[in-house]
Amino acid sequence: MLVLLPMNSTEVQEAEITKVFDVKVWAQLRIEEGELVEVLHNEKYDAFENWSEAVVVNNDAEPVMDFMNMSMIVLVAHTQKTIDEIVEAYLFRELHDLAY
Repeated sequence: MLVLLPMNSTEVQEAEITKVFDVKVWAQLRIEEGELVEVLHNEKYDAFENWSEAVVVNNDAEPVMDFMNMSMIVLVAHTQKTIDEIVEAYLFRELHDLAY
């Protein structure tokens, strides 16, 4: 599964999820068999070699129509901030669906 995150830094251990309009870099996480396998970074969310299957945003008010038009699943991390927290929440299905 390829999961897209708007982040405030390329430092994997220190980066935190940020608002879509405040993004410094997009992180694409490759999660396979319950483990984080790879983290890629890019300045644009649509510039990765492989399309992401899901995007995680930090609140329900984020502009997500572009992602939905790309057939991505939109998930919300209300309390999770770091990559490790988001991956753990994803694996344990603790991320929320977008509330309209």
